[in-house]
Amino acid sequence: MKKTILTLAASFAMFVGIAAPAAADGERFVLVSHAPDSDSWWNTIKNAINVAGKQMNVTVEYRNPPTGDLADMARIIEQATASKPDGIIATIADFDVLSGPLSNAVAQGIPVITINSGTEEQSKKIGALMHVGQPERDAGFGAGQKAKAAGVTKFLCVNHYITNPASVERCQGYADALGVELGSQMIDSGLDPAEIKSKVLAYLQTNPDTNGILTLGPNSAEPTIAALTEAGKAGTIHFGTFDLSPEIAKAIKSGVITFAIDQQPYLQGYLPVVILTNYARYGVVPGNSINSGPGFVTKDNIALVEKFAGEYR
Repeated sequence: MKKTILTLAASFAMFVGIAAPAAADGERFVLVSHAPDSDSWWNTIKNAINVAGKQMNVTVEYRNPPTGDLADMARIIEQATASKPDGIIATIADFDVLSGPLSNAVAQGIPVITINSGTEEQSKKIGALMHVGQPERDAGFGAGQKAKAAGVTKFLCVNHYITNPASVERCQGYADALGVELGSQMIDSGLDPAEIKSKVLAYLQTNPDTNGILTLGPNSAEPTIAALTEAGKAGTIHFGTFDLSPEIAKAIKSGVITFAIDQQPYLQGYLPVVILTNYARYGVVPGNSINSGPGFVTKDNIALVEKFAGEYR
């Protein structure tokens, strides 16, 4: 009798529309980035997917090529696809290398959201649901406009990840805003901090009329700070950077760095997890891609974001 009553109660609940949700919790998503293990900037995105995973009651796996090798990243995407997740989140660090594996995931019925590197147009070509990121050339152009207003005429763009086309777009946008050729003013610094510092010092010695510097993240910004300090030029050269870290925040407050471009990586990790979860459960998805940046962090507003650097900013 008890079993019969419970069955009738469940049937009534379904009839009046108060039954179980459209899909059960526990979906699994995979985020594949291009970042090497040494790139601490991605800690904010790792934190974001952990927060979103707990809130949505889903599993989010973070995978990346340890050395930043993009062919390795392509293989990781293929492996993720073979594991049949409920969705894939990935950067488009190089469209030619990654569009095939990502398009294949879409063809197999796996929803894909692209983030960070790449463009909305590239995301659409892949067949992704949407792109969450920062238009990189536009961000570089905005940095260049600020530099031009400050009187910058000769600059150095320190590119620590030159194999990523998005990083070149940042430097190119900066040069375009200044109205000059990029040329040799962009250097391939590599990822080793000592090597970056040495290359910046050598460039400044060879090009003493350099009055502007753009770095593309903490990996290149922090050794550049050290180079300027050693050369006795800290605070004398207009210095802009992408992204935030405690060291960058300190340099903004001291006047060594003029501004940092915040692409709000927390949103790049958090929003795709929430969107994919709602898509898996209810079939709803925003109709447009999302620009997570750029925003400029200066001495005027650093206090608002400093305490969240590396975790939420």
